[in-house]
Amino acid sequence: MPHGSAVHGYEFLAPLDKNGHIDVEAWSRHRAECRVRRFWEGEADEIGHLMHRRGGSWAFHYDILGDINDDESGYRLGNHLFRAGEYISIREHDEDLKTFRVVSIVPLV
Repeated sequence: MPHGSAVHGYEFLAPLDKNGHIDVEAWSRHRAECRVRRFWEGEADEIGHLMHRRGGSWAFHYDILGDINDDESGYRLGNHLFRAGEYISIREHDEDLKTFRVVSIVPLV
C-alpha cells in the first residue's frame, strides 16, 4: 500500500539493470527463478512467477491449479524504477489497481 504495510504486499525476484529497471534479457535467461509471493492479511499467500507478456507488459502468474484468471498485471512495470521509496502499481484479481511502495531491493550474488 502507498503508505506502507507489513501485512499487505508483494515480494518478488527480478533481475534489474544498472539503472534499476527490470532487465528483460536477464529475465529470459532466469525466468524460472523470477518468483513472486503475494501476502495479504487474512488470506493464504499466493506463490507464482514474474511473466513477460507479448507487447512488453509484465504480470504475476500464480501457481493455482485450474485458475486461468489468476494473473495480476503490473502497470508499466517495464518503465518503473525499482528503488526503495519508489512506487509501483498492480492490477489485482478483482481488477482494482493498487499502488505499493518499494521497501527494499536486495541484490543477489
